[in-house]
Amino acid sequence: MVVRIVFIVIAVAIAIVFNLHQPRFYLYPLIVLAISGAIVGFEAYTKSFQRENVSKLFKGFIIGLILAVAFVAIIHSFGIELNPYYRVLIYVCMLYLGIALISQLDVGFGFVQPPSQKGITQESLKILDTSVIIDGRIADVIETKFIEGVLIVPKFVLDELQQIADSSDSVKRSRGRRGLDVLNRLRKNKDILLRITDRDFPETLDVDSKLVKLGKSLDAKVITNDFNLYKVAEIQGVEVLNINLLTNALKPVVLPGEKMKTVVIKEGKDPGQGIGYLDDGTMVVVDSGKRYVGEEIEVTVTSVLQTPAGRMIFAKYEQE
Repeated sequence: MVVRIVFIVIAVAIAIVFNLHQPRFYLYPLIVLAISGAIVGFEAYTKSFQRENVSKLFKGFIIGLILAVAFVAIIHSFGIELNPYYRVLIYVCMLYLGIALISQLDVGFGFVQPPSQKGITQESLKILDTSVIIDGRIADVIETKFIEGVLIVPKFVLDELQQIADSSDSVKRSRGRRGLDVLNRLRKNKDILLRITDRDFPETLDVDSKLVKLGKSLDAKVITNDFNLYKVAEIQGVEVLNINLLTNALKPVVLPGEKMKTVVIKEGKDPGQGIGYLDDGTMVVVDSGKRYVGEEIEVTVTSVLQTPAGRMIFAKYEQE
């Protein structure tokens, strides 16, 4: 931003100095200001394109120039002299025609190339963050068709995954490699639309902040397991799909008084307590279940506690 302001100031200053020697050109500063503003605006606008889409834009300009030169040459071959204003109009129209042709042939200039399938809209864009890729459950969820649309993986997320995979810490290295394996699994699935975007925000260093900005600019949803990212994105108006919340929502409903079977795995913190787990990982705290460690018993649910970390079921064992 500072570079752009300096560029405009220098351009206007040069125009003013030139104007002092040529007083009759009093519009020079305004003309230079307008031209420099247009250049800066075009430079900022092209940052929203992917690299390949910028090349398409210039291809359209080149094709438009070729069409304009050819059209003017054909008119000259008939001995017709064109007014300069008509010549400018022809060039502008042909440039527009060239860009329009390239945009039709190459599917446009968006952040992510729109898929050819019918029914896919901008609302179907889903951005994957690092945590949900490493977690891996997203691949299973998508394969069940509960999440549809275009999956977007930002380049800065790929870079973060690569850094984790190259870490000297063996645990981080295995997590990073698992994330890359999950992406390969999604890429090889022909029923899944996976797109990589080069869109970045160099002025922002934090990956989570970049994801929120990308979600706002694309009007897309962010899929994550990060609770803090979920809250930050929610505050800024970006819709988030949290896999952990989905998992908790899919757990079976248990009501006080119901009976269930569980295997007591270990002792609890309080005297006489035993700890067991359901198939979905829900912890079951069994009153008077300490002496049944290693056994499967039938317990009666007394209460259910929902915590930020998950759900806990309290039960008691009643001997016959």
